[in-house]
Amino acid sequence: MSLRNTVRAMPVILKVSFSEALAYRAEFMIWVLTTTMPLIMLALWSAVASEAPVGRFGQTQFTAYFLSTFIVRQLTSSWAAWQMNYEVRHGVMSMRLLKPIHPLWSYAAEHWAALPMRLVVAIPMAAIALAVVGARQLPSDPAIWGIWCASMAGAWLIGFLTGVTVGCLSFHLESSVKVMDVWFALFFMASGYLFPIVLLPSAIRHVVDWLPFRYQLGLPVEIMTGAYDRAGALWMVARQWGFVLLLLGLATIAWRTGIKRFEAYGG
Repeated sequence: MSLRNTVRAMPVILKVSFSEALAYRAEFMIWVLTTTMPLIMLALWSAVASEAPVGRFGQTQFTAYFLSTFIVRQLTSSWAAWQMNYEVRHGVMSMRLLKPIHPLWSYAAEHWAALPMRLVVAIPMAAIALAVVGARQLPSDPAIWGIWCASMAGAWLIGFLTGVTVGCLSFHLESSVKVMDVWFALFFMASGYLFPIVLLPSAIRHVVDWLPFRYQLGLPVEIMTGAYDRAGALWMVARQWGFVLLLLGLATIAWRTGIKRFEAYGG
C-alpha cells in the first residue's frame, strides 16, 4: 500500500464514492437534515436575546453564530466510527484490506467525495447568513479567512481521526458505537454546538479550552464570526493542530493493534 498506489488510485476512489453519494442522495439528505440542531438553538437563543443581550450576543450575533455553526457542522462531519463498526462486524473490512490502498485513505476519500452534496446545503445557508446578518458580522481580513480554512481542515481531521480511533475499538469490542455516543454527548456540551463557549463560566471555559471538542467545531465558528484577530486566530489554530497530531498518533496505534487482532482471527 505505497504512497504511489494511493495517489494513482485516489481519483478513481473519489469518482466511485461521489457516484455512491449521488445514488444514495435521499438517505444522505435525511442524514444531513438530522444535523439541524443549530437552527433550533438559533430560535431558542434569539428568543432569549429579544429581551436583552446575553453577554456580547444579541439577536444578530446569535443568528451569525448559529448559521455559521450549521455550515461548519455540515462541512466537517465524519461517520467513520459507525462505518468501521459496521464493516468489521459484517466482514466488509476484509474486502477493504484486499485493495491496493490503505483502508483509512479509502475512508477519507469517501468523506471528501460527499463534500459536494454537503455544499448543496451549506452554500444556500451561507447566502442566507450573509443576507440576514450582513457582511459586518464577518471578518474583512483575507488572512483571517485563510486561517479559517486551516481551522476547517483541523476540525475535519479531529472528527475523522476520533471516528477512526473509536472505530478501531470494534476490533476488540462487540460494538464501539456506545463509545461514540459518549463522545457526542461531550461534544454537544463542550464544542459550542448548543451555545457559544464564551457564555460558559470562566472556570468551565478554561477546562473546555484543553479538550478537543471546541476545536472540532467552535473554533472555526468563532473565527468565521470575527471573534479573533490574526494573532489570536493563529494561536488557537496552533492549539487545534496539536490535537490533530495527538489524535493522529492515537488513530495510528489503534489501527495497528486492531488490525493485528482482526487478521489473527482470519478477518
